[in-house]
Amino acid sequence: MAVAASSSSSSSSSLIILFLDLPRLLRQNHPSASRSPFLCPPAKNPSRSARRTKLLVPAVAFSPLLPSLRRKLTPPPSSSLADDRDGDDGVDNGSSRAVGVGARPETPRPQRSAGSADSISLGIKEPVYEVIEVKSDGTMYTKKINRRQLLKSSGLRPRDIRSVDPSLWLLNSMPSLLVREQAILLNLGTLRAIAMHECVLIFDYNRKGGKAFLKSLLPRLNPRNMNVGCAMPFALEVVEAALLSRIQRLEQKLMEVEPRVAALLEVLPNRLTADVLEQLRLSKQALVELGSKAGTLKQMLLDLLEDPHEIRRICIMGRNCTVRRGTSYMECSIPLDKQIVTEEEEEEEIEMLLENYLQRCESCHGQAERLLDSAKEMEDSIAVNLSSRRLEVSRVELLLQVGTFCVSVGALVAGIFGMNLKSHFEEKMCAFWLTTAGIIIGAVAAFFVVYSYLRSRRIF
Repeated sequence: MAVAASSSSSSSSSLIILFLDLPRLLRQNHPSASRSPFLCPPAKNPSRSARRTKLLVPAVAFSPLLPSLRRKLTPPPSSSLADDRDGDDGVDNGSSRAVGVGARPETPRPQRSAGSADSISLGIKEPVYEVIEVKSDGTMYTKKINRRQLLKSSGLRPRDIRSVDPSLWLLNSMPSLLVREQAILLNLGTLRAIAMHECVLIFDYNRKGGKAFLKSLLPRLNPRNMNVGCAMPFALEVVEAALLSRIQRLEQKLMEVEPRVAALLEVLPNRLTADVLEQLRLSKQALVELGSKAGTLKQMLLDLLEDPHEIRRICIMGRNCTVRRGTSYMECSIPLDKQIVTEEEEEEEIEMLLENYLQRCESCHGQAERLLDSAKEMEDSIAVNLSSRRLEVSRVELLLQVGTFCVSVGALVAGIFGMNLKSHFEEKMCAFWLTTAGIIIGAVAAFFVVYSYLRSRRIF
C-alpha cells in the first residue's frame, strides 16, 4: 500500500509539472500551435458562451508528448523489480528526484582522483642524502638514499632524522647522542651519522668531522686490530670512534692555540702594537669557540651518564637484547666470543667508557677556560696600562693649559701698554725691564698657585 501511495503521489506531481510545461513544449515542437485559442490569454469578462466553447487543438501537437505522458502515468515498479533492472530504474529514479516538487537538485560532488594525492606528494621534493655506508666488516661505499628509504631501513621517525639532517644545521647545532630501538643517532659538530647493528651511515663525509671519524673507525674494524676476547658490538665501536674523533679534534685545536697564547702573554706587557693586539683578539676568539664546543660536549656526556635508562638502551642496542614490558629485566643472547658475566658489568663498562671521554673533554674544557682567563687578565692589564698612559697625556695637557693661561695674563699687560695711550711711562728706559720682569714673575707665581690648587684637589 505504501508503494502504491508513493507511486500515485509521484505520478500526480509529475502530471502537474507536465501541464505547467505544456506551452513551452508546444512552442518548441510546433510553432503554429502557439496561435491556437488554447494558448490565448482569457478575456477579462468572459461570457458563458465563451466558457462553453470547445477548444480545438490539433492532435499533432500532442503527438510528441504522448510517450513522456505515458511514462509519467505508469506507476514505478516495486523494489524487488528494481533490483533486477538496475540500469533503467536507476536512471528513472534519478530523474524523478531531479524534477520532484519541492526537491532540491543535487549538485554532483567533485570526486578527487586517485592520483591527486600522489601528485601532491610528488609536488614536494623529497630530500635525498648522499652518504657513506660502512659495514661491520670494514667495507664502505657511497650511495644516495631518500628520506623514506632511510626511515624504512633504520626504523626511525621523521623527528629523529631532523637531529642529524645536514640541511638543518642551524636548528640542530647542539651535540646529541640519541638512542633508539634499532639505531643510534650521532650529532657531534660536523659529524652526523646513524649507527645501526651492522652498518653506519655518515652524512657530510667530506667535512673535517666525517674524515676524522672514518680515520678513527676504519682501523677498529680491521680484523687484524680486533681482539676477539674483548670485541665490542659494532654500534658501540661507532659511538667510541665518534667520541674519540671529536675529542681528538678539540685537543688538537687546543694544542695549536696554547703555545700562541703563551707567547703573547710573554710579549704583551712590554710590547703594545696593533699586530700583537690583533693576534691576542684572534686567540681569544678561538679559545671562546673551543671552550663552547668542549662545554656542550661535556654537558651531553653528563646528561647521558646521569640517565640510567639511556645506558640500558645503549646496552640493548649493542647486544641482541629484549626488555620485558612492565619490568626492567633484560634478556640478551650473547655469543661465546663476547662473554659478559652480568648485565651490571656491561653497563659499568659503558659508563667507564663514557667517563673516560668525559674526563678528557673536561680536561680540554678546563685548559681552554684557563687560557681564556689568562687572555682576559692580559686584556685587563693592557686596558689599565693604556688608561695610565692616557692619564699621563691628560696631565701634560693640563699643565700646558695652565702655563698658557699664565702667559696670556702677561700678554694682557703688554697689550695695555700697546694701546697708544700717553702715560709718559713708556718713555723711560727702565719701564721695559720692569714690565718684562713683572710679567715673568707673575706668570710663574700664577702657575704655582694653580698647580698647588690642583694638587690639593688630587687632580695631579
